[in-house]
Amino acid sequence: MDIVLATRNKKKIEEIKRIVEGMQISLLALDDFPGCPEVKEDGVTFEENAVKKAEAIAKYTGKCALADDSGLEVYEMKGAPGTLSARYAGEAADDRKNIERLLYEMHSIANEKRGARFVCCIALASPDGNVRTFLGHVEGRIGKEPKGVNGFGYDPLFYPEGLNRTFAEMSDNEKDTLSHRGRALRGLQRYLTENKE
Repeated sequence: MDIVLATRNKKKIEEIKRIVEGMQISLLALDDFPGCPEVKEDGVTFEENAVKKAEAIAKYTGKCALADDSGLEVYEMKGAPGTLSARYAGEAADDRKNIERLLYEMHSIANEKRGARFVCCIALASPDGNVRTFLGHVEGRIGKEPKGVNGFGYDPLFYPEGLNRTFAEMSDNEKDTLSHRGRALRGLQRYLTENKE
């Protein structure tokens, strides 16, 4: 089965490819389809954004499309940065700037109130308009300074529940086993296994 990955985020593509390795699918890139539309992520939820991207790319390419929208929700900040996670410090922000803003916003939050979770919604859309979504999340807490060099996004700040290492201090395989994206993609894997044509 051919599936177009509806993202240009290289780190996200690497992670998805790693997690789906061994599944009976062939992943195609947006670059394989010149003129693919840029889809504005203006939904209120991760699910809205993922579905919007997947539907647009499936319609344009005529193939099944897989889109991911994910982010960090900090409980003491009413779920922020949420769907704005990738551009928390502005539209042109990079991981470092987003981390700096989050640490600034959380500077007065006590250790015991730094609970957060990573959320991921994977949407699989077919050209005929059929859409399935798969959700994954992982609970944890936000550290007071970045630790580790692996991963991307807020990984250097996020300690999964019960562990004393951030996602950025873990190997790829360790993170994939625990991560929100890994959990959502395993839901996709179960669906594809149960619905083989």
